[in-house]
Amino acid sequence: MPAVIYIFSLCTFTFGLSEFVVAGLVSAIAIDLHESISQVGSAIAAYALGAAIGAPVITAMLATWRDKTVLLLTVAVLATGSVVISLAADIVTLHGVRFVIGLAHGVFMAVASNAAVKLVDPLRAGRALSLVWIGLTLSIAFGVPIGTFFGSYWSWRMVFLAIGGLGLISALGLILLMRQPLAGALHKEHGLKQSLAALLQRELLMAASIAMLVSVATFSFFTFVSPFLLDITRVQPQMLSFAMLVFGVCSILGNVLGGYLADAFDADRCLLGGLSALMLNLLGLYVWGDSIIATLMLVGLLGVVFFAIVTLSTLRLLRLAHQHIPQSSAVASGLNIAAFNLGTALGGIGAGWVISQFGLAYIPIAGAGAALVAMGVLGLQMKHGRLSNPCRPTVL
Repeated sequence: MPAVIYIFSLCTFTFGLSEFVVAGLVSAIAIDLHESISQVGSAIAAYALGAAIGAPVITAMLATWRDKTVLLLTVAVLATGSVVISLAADIVTLHGVRFVIGLAHGVFMAVASNAAVKLVDPLRAGRALSLVWIGLTLSIAFGVPIGTFFGSYWSWRMVFLAIGGLGLISALGLILLMRQPLAGALHKEHGLKQSLAALLQRELLMAASIAMLVSVATFSFFTFVSPFLLDITRVQPQMLSFAMLVFGVCSILGNVLGGYLADAFDADRCLLGGLSALMLNLLGLYVWGDSIIATLMLVGLLGVVFFAIVTLSTLRLLRLAHQHIPQSSAVASGLNIAAFNLGTALGGIGAGWVISQFGLAYIPIAGAGAALVAMGVLGLQMKHGRLSNPCRPTVL
């Protein structure tokens, strides 16, 4: 693999740490800023909203820029914004800066995913993409617990200052190793028009809707995994961190597995199998949710299945883009990332409604329903056969 792809992974690790570490620092930040926990917690939503907007829209606006320029700009926003957060004196600054970093996060993931696929031959595209995304899973598995520890027992501000330092190291890596930036192929006005039109391309929207439903299915459960484990499974509070570690470690396995499956087998069939596994996994959490061992195993399998689907779905949408709108493949990647972020928000909202209407025990059923709908959308797209030989294209 080209060395710069490992730098992409370091960047995604840093972005992932910036996004998710707040979940473990909510109490420390709330005490320091004299704000309620709910106000600080909404900083996570501000970040996700920024990523959902930035991934497709700003990526489309920057479609004629060189990849290296865009990536350096987004990492610079991450590094600078993290330092500003470490100095934040109020909640408004925290929310505003996190929204801006979220914008940069969405653009980086879209452009880096597309660039990684273009830097390798088609038979290694899945593995290249999984390397980009593995930084995100590593941040969840290890970065967030470490950041939470130091933020809770030392200073949450120093955690964000360290993130700024990682951003600077990432930028230096891009400068040194991304020696041949990829140039936009179209004239500026034509490129912008094509890129914006890509957001409304029917096949891409169907593929993005699958990604959104996958995220709805997963996060309708995972958003409330802590109360589910405490109230339904009845684990001890000390087991929560272990469950999060299990999910994080298994997500790394899922990321790698998705890359190899995408390279070795038909992408559509692999994705259909992943969606089936997701639905069965969530149904299992409903049936065996009162068993500690079964639930912990299923939480781990959820990490495997979800992140395997993330890799498969992203590569599948990129290949659809190369077939239908080859000039705007980075925008297609952004559309996929936006779909996952939107699904994360909708999953939490929908699960909240299910809890209020039916109870906490039924959130896995809601997630399984979303996975079933995703299978239906994919089946409809496969029936039309619009993606010929999706696993082994001759040109990327």
